[in-house]
Amino acid sequence: MKNVMGIINIMENEDFLMELSYHRPVAAVPFGGRYRMIDFVLSNMVNSGIQNVGILVQNSYRALMDHLGRGKEWDLDRKRDGLFFLPPDQYNGQGIYRWDLRHFYTHLDYINYSRHKYVLISGSNMLCNINYQEAFEFHQAMNADITLIYKDMESIRDNLPQSSFIDIAEDGRIFGLEISPTKINSFKMSMEMCLMKKSLLVDLINCCYSRGECDLIRDGFIKNLHRLRVYGFPYQGYLATIDNIQSYYKHSMDLLKPEIWRKLFFEQGLIYTKPKDGAPTKYNEGARVSNALIANDCIIDGFVENSIIFRGVKIGRGAHVKDSIIMQKCDIQEDAVIESVIADKEVIVTKVKHLKGEKHYPLVIKKRTII
Repeated sequence: MKNVMGIINIMENEDFLMELSYHRPVAAVPFGGRYRMIDFVLSNMVNSGIQNVGILVQNSYRALMDHLGRGKEWDLDRKRDGLFFLPPDQYNGQGIYRWDLRHFYTHLDYINYSRHKYVLISGSNMLCNINYQEAFEFHQAMNADITLIYKDMESIRDNLPQSSFIDIAEDGRIFGLEISPTKINSFKMSMEMCLMKKSLLVDLINCCYSRGECDLIRDGFIKNLHRLRVYGFPYQGYLATIDNIQSYYKHSMDLLKPEIWRKLFFEQGLIYTKPKDGAPTKYNEGARVSNALIANDCIIDGFVENSIIFRGVKIGRGAHVKDSIIMQKCDIQEDAVIESVIADKEVIVTKVKHLKGEKHYPLVIKKRTII
């Protein structure tokens, strides 16, 4: 896929992960002990052979720049092509530029000057391990104008505010696409990943922009379903759709199941992230750990059960962490009890405190809180 450029569109609603995304884009939210959500789509693109990736960002993307740097860990620090941040031309604090078409239009030069013939566009909140080569071959075999990658869901939970669903004919052609429908008529969920020729993308951006339209999917794709050959490519692997705190918690906890952990991190290729050199985790006398995912550089004196512990966390003597996600550099002090909690980075839970959420409604503690 060296003739394909990647565009990661992270113009998602920043509020749907609440405290976790107030100060960082959703793409930069930590996941799985040492990763960020953008690591998955970026690794998938690189593993598929894509060497030129642009990231459409809006505001508060410092954490993302700090994490990705020049893209060295993804082999994207290149003299030619590589990793590019595509910021908005301006931001007025009112959110009017949240619609993505203006951002695409702002960066038409970047898209036009690329030497690649095709473009793959993806969001960042659909976590999976996919090699796009098969979808690209399908796109060419069907002589499609646009190929949308979708997942045939066995069931749909009630709250899918960020999702789109497609209606598809037997030959794979899409004849209907609904964004956040109030009534689900199809279990085929769009994964917000699509392939097309770069020239078609440029035409759609120019046409929509000239008509004052603002959303690529709504105005560029849906309004042209009757004239464009839009096909759906089915994805068969594991998919974690993260669009609220409950889904973030559920899919994080699913990583404690070895079969899901292997599917997400190894099935089609490795998932890469920014390394941080640190000492191995130290388990002191009296520490007890069961069914947990624990990163390096931690000090464990207490009990950890069914939990995910990020780098540099301290669990004090007599402390008990159960069914929880504890992010980087948190300090759970002596005899504290935590259950069904998501603690953002650098949270301190002082001695003997008891914090309890519910598995279907975990308690979220924002970054650098001291309790």
